[in-house]
Amino acid sequence: MGRSRRTIPEELLLLALDPATGTTAQPQSLDLGLAGAQLVELALAGRIAPDGDRIAVVVPRPTGDPTLDCALELLRRRGAPVRAVHWIGGPRLGLRQIYLSHLERCGMVHAVEGQMCGVLPTTRYQATDTAISREIRARLDSAIRTGVPPDPRTAALAALAHAVGLGKHLYPGNEGRSSRSRLRDLIRHDPMGGLVAHAVMDVQNGAVAQPRRGAPPAPAGRQPAGAGGRAVPEPARGVPTQPHRGSMARVVAH
Repeated sequence: MGRSRRTIPEELLLLALDPATGTTAQPQSLDLGLAGAQLVELALAGRIAPDGDRIAVVVPRPTGDPTLDCALELLRRRGAPVRAVHWIGGPRLGLRQIYLSHLERCGMVHAVEGQMCGVLPTTRYQATDTAISREIRARLDSAIRTGVPPDPRTAALAALAHAVGLGKHLYPGNEGRSSRSRLRDLIRHDPMGGLVAHAVMDVQNGAVAQPRRGAPPAPAGRQPAGAGGRAVPEPARGVPTQPHRGSMARVVAH
């Protein structure tokens, strides 16, 4: 995978950056969205594929992107397809900060140091080239305005933007209501993006123990029954926290 094309996690984060404040919208759900965006990017690269409501590694060859390859390797180590909700909902530390630091290294954002209440050090991020953010936004606007089915990357980006709650950030107020509705409808144009976006929303709603409606049942023994006969979620082993030590050097003020 070359670096001439921005990845979906990068684009999702750039969409979430507020140019006025240098902070990210929906910070809590954005980490979930970035984890989901990694899955979509790996699927577009041909490394993973959906298996019902699970994700299976089909080609373990690295992509050349260290952050994506960390996720790919951890998926490979699972040894069996993993439910998307369990992967996305597993514990992870600072995926948003990892990608902010990555964007800074790539020159797409620059860090602005400051203080909160005159005491606590903070770091805010400003886009170094606003044309990139405008181009990403224009693709979404075009898909919403024209109704023409977007390309898979744009469809997946739209699905994830809706899933993490960026609709009100991108299309605020009553005047943006119809655009937010059409953003939500774009979820149907990319199967993988739709699967991941639904998983992100399921994690936020706490619905990680039951398979999605219409999904094939898990093989016997994969999800042991807990108290009351309810399925116990798979342990979140191998979920990426941070691929490199030292990536958490800065804290973003929300």
